[in-house]
Amino acid sequence: MVEGADLDRACNVLFLCTGNSARSILAEAALARLGSPRFRSYSAGSHPKEAPHPVALETLSRLGYETERLRSKSWDEFAVSGSPKLDLIITVCDNAAGEACPILPGKPMTAHWGVSDPASFEGSVSETSAFFEKIHDQLVAKIKALVRLDPASMSAQELSSRLREIAESD
Repeated sequence: MVEGADLDRACNVLFLCTGNSARSILAEAALARLGSPRFRSYSAGSHPKEAPHPVALETLSRLGYETERLRSKSWDEFAVSGSPKLDLIITVCDNAAGEACPILPGKPMTAHWGVSDPASFEGSVSETSAFFEKIHDQLVAKIKALVRLDPASMSAQELSSRLREIAESD
């Protein structure tokens, strides 16, 4: 069993990205839909934008997600007393993967699932929308693999290995 895992509660997953406006927001929403109640999803950024990217919210809304609770936030919100005890921290952008995280509650395992940044995509409105949906779909494929796991019953080494396999999958 993973160190610190509590079999009586959901696995808390924090998706990190620099701006917390696109990739991490898409991942948070997807895990909330696909992993509940076994997984609880959160997202944050090291240097969060003022709000989620409008096309991220449009994409999620078009795909039937609830978007009202989604907001850009700093990872510092997860380092204060009363924050959820995190089990997994998954970075979804290369910049965030290289940054030093604040001390977060629990002893979370980390993984990196780098995907392209749809917020920096340049193209027509329809091309941009299609690119956001492509990134969403890439993240959903990884999240589906994650929710098939039972982290509480796995050793840390086994879970780490499986998270690396998920990262390398397309």
